[in-house]
Amino acid sequence: MSKKVFIFLMMFIFVAGIAIFLLLFQTNNNKPNESISQPSEETAEETTEQETSEEEEEEESLSQNVRNAVREALSFFQKDTHITAIGDSLTQGVGDETGNGGYIGILDERLDEQDIDVTFDNFGKRGNRTDHLLKRLQENPEINESLAKADMVLITIGANDIMQIMKDNFMNLTEEPFSEGRGPYGERLSEILDHIISVQPEAEIYLLGFFNPFERYFGDIEALNQILTRWNNESLQVTNQYEQVHYIPMQDIYQYERENVFSDDNFHPNHKGYQLMAERVITYLENDLQEAQN
Repeated sequence: MSKKVFIFLMMFIFVAGIAIFLLLFQTNNNKPNESISQPSEETAEETTEQETSEEEEEEESLSQNVRNAVREALSFFQKDTHITAIGDSLTQGVGDETGNGGYIGILDERLDEQDIDVTFDNFGKRGNRTDHLLKRLQENPEINESLAKADMVLITIGANDIMQIMKDNFMNLTEEPFSEGRGPYGERLSEILDHIISVQPEAEIYLLGFFNPFERYFGDIEALNQILTRWNNESLQVTNQYEQVHYIPMQDIYQYERENVFSDDNFHPNHKGYQLMAERVITYLENDLQEAQN
C-alpha cells in the first residue's frame, strides 16, 4: 500500500469516526433564529475595520503573553538544567509549520535567546501510544541515559491510545470501548512513571493532559468531550500517586481560541497552537523552578 493511500485511509477513518459520533451522541441544540438588523454600509465598514484591528491586537497579545510567561520563568532556571522530553507527535512537534519543533522547540529557543544553559533532549515519536513508549523506555539506552541526567521530564502520551480505540471501533463507535480502555491506559502510564523514577528518582516529571483535536469542527460533541474528561481524570489520578509527578491540564487550551491553532492536517497544533502549549507549560514549571532555587 502506498503512503498516499495509507494517509487517505487514515483520514477517512478519522472522518468516519467523527461522523458516527455525530449520529450517536449529538443532541439537538439548535438555537432559534434571532432577528438581526442589517447595518448600514458605513457602519459595516467601521465594524470590519474594528474587527481587523482587534484580531491584530489579539495576535500581538498572544505572542507577548508567551514572551512574558517565558521571561518570568527564565530567572528560575538553574544553570546546566537538563530536560528530557518523551512521548508522541506533540513532543516531536508535528504540525509546526516553522519547523521549530513545537512547544519543546519554543521553550528551547526562548531560553537560548536569554543565554540560559538548559539542555533539551527530545525523544518524541509520531504515533506512539503508551505501550510503544513503555517499550522504548525498556529497550532504548539513549533515552535512559538522558533520563539519568534529567532535572525535569516532559511527557505527552495517550492521545494515540484514544485514536486506536476509535480506529478499532469506528464501524460501531460507542463509549463502552473508551471506558474499557481507560483503566489499562492508566496502568501503562503508571509503568512509564515507575520506570522514569527508577532511572532518575530526583527528576520533576510533568505530564501534559489531552486537548480535543477536533475542537475546530466538532467541539460541540458532548460525548467526545466527556471521554476526554474521563481520560484526563485518569491521568490526574495516576500522577497524584507520585510526589514528584505533576499534571498540566490542556483540555481547555483551545476551547475559546478564535484564531486557527491547528495545522493543515486539522489534528496537530500549528506554531500558534504550540505557543499556547508552551505558555501553559511555563506557568507550571516556574513554581517548581522557584522552589528549587530556595
